Amino acid sequence: MLTIRSGATAALLACAFLGGCATQQQPLYQWQGYQGNVDAYFRTDKLSADAQTQRMEEDLQKIKASGGAVPPGYYAHLGLLYGQQGKLDQFATQVQAEKKQFPESETFMDFLLRNFKK
Repeated sequence: MLTIRSGATAALLACAFLGGCATQQQPLYQWQGYQGNVDAYFRTDKLSADAQTQRMEEDLQKIKASGGAVPPGYYAHLGLLYGQQGKLDQFATQVQAEKKQFPESETFMDFLLRNFKK
């Protein structure tokens, strides 16, 4: 009798454990079209910096509206696009945002702030 009870308890625990594994988790970051934007940045037939900036700004609004987290590098990439357009104030704002959200990027972000030239 003890063996049946132990077997039933083990089966119940296994079902509970496996049921917990089946739940779907939300992704850590909301990527939207970020990867496509980075790809477009490096392609020879790329979109203009202005068009890429527009896309990224629209995606950023979607991420914020959904309460999602902005992925690493997003603000920095957006800042570089602004810098290419000569919008150095917006460049600095985005690089500072990257540094604030991801403190481990501070050294590189400071390097960009010191050395970026259009």
